[in-house]
Amino acid sequence: MLSRNSRASTTGRFLPISTAYGRFFFATSTSSAPARDPNSECAAVIPKFIARMLDGKPPIIYGDGEQTRDFVFVADVVRANILAMESEASGIFNIAGGGRISLNQLAGSLSAITGIHRRPVYEPPRPGDVRDSLADISRSHDAFGFSPGCTLDAGLRETVAWFRDGGR
Repeated sequence: MLSRNSRASTTGRFLPISTAYGRFFFATSTSSAPARDPNSECAAVIPKFIARMLDGKPPIIYGDGEQTRDFVFVADVVRANILAMESEASGIFNIAGGGRISLNQLAGSLSAITGIHRRPVYEPPRPGDVRDSLADISRSHDAFGFSPGCTLDAGLRETVAWFRDGGR
């Protein structure tokens, strides 16, 4: 079975079409929340943190909280896909916010946004978790003009509002 990266390069070589594949880094969204139970093991960190905070519980951080992630809002993912489809770009492209935030900083930002201040609970690190993630989005920018339009703070505010409006 071919990996996604292999399929992208193979398709472009054998068919007379441009193919662009996106690698989406930790997308934050309100629209993905209904499909994901924030209490499941597979849920992303942002919905888990928000759900726990709104339930009056502290966020759980696995490790020391200094691990970093590069988050992108789902509206930017959609825009990146449209830009790629409308271009002649071909290949594999990182779609991300282009910035790094620690899980401790994320918990602090969500505390400020929600007004709920609970110290995180620290659990042992989980095997296989990535320590740090930061995407290089320069290729996406050069190929089809992608740059994130939504700041992390604005995306978090919209996501918290969605959860508060009963989205979960």
